[in-house]
Amino acid sequence: MSNPDSFIDEVNEELKRDRLYGAMRRYGWIAIALVLMIVGGAAFNEWRKAQDEAAARSFGDAVISALDTTDPATQRTELTAIDATGDRAGILNLLLGAADIEAEDRAGAMETLARVENDSTLPLAYRQIAAFKRVIIGGTDIPVDERRATLQGLAQPGQTFRPLALEQLALLTMETGDQDGALAQAQALLQEPDVTDALRRRVAQLIVVLGGDQPSDLG
Repeated sequence: MSNPDSFIDEVNEELKRDRLYGAMRRYGWIAIALVLMIVGGAAFNEWRKAQDEAAARSFGDAVISALDTTDPATQRTELTAIDATGDRAGILNLLLGAADIEAEDRAGAMETLARVENDSTLPLAYRQIAAFKRVIIGGTDIPVDERRATLQGLAQPGQTFRPLALEQLALLTMETGDQDGALAQAQALLQEPDVTDALRRRVAQLIVVLGGDQPSDLG
């Protein structure tokens, strides 16, 4: 390579370095800002995670402390004093409903459970628990058609409370005087998967009460 060519190459390299340094001086702050944002975002996420964990521990400790109280009225007072939002509020209302039941306040329990049942922001499982408990507690105070509609929704295939809801539907059918229909529902329930031993025994007793034969596997 000739000296002129070498000189030109050196000049080109110098120009490239000048352009690079110029770009770094002009736009380097963007890179620094991005680094700060990434580091700051990670720090904020860790702080928020720590805050969430602390809030969860505080909520859990408060609930356990309230549940350790043996007096239903005091228990409800302590549960009511707990500050909770979102899913935790749903859990708290389910516990308040249970406290109302212990205190023999059926009206209060039904009102609290209905609040959970009708809150579309809560997980479906919470709402289904509340709906099932409200139907059981309410009994004949709730119109038959309303109870049947609620239980039929809970008894849909794939639903967690399907076996228990089918049992209650059989009892509801018996309540309305349709013993043959109740017997058929009870017998069909024994063919369902995921029927616990305790539920199987209850349904077998119901079948006998309705005039059916004792299931052979429980005889």
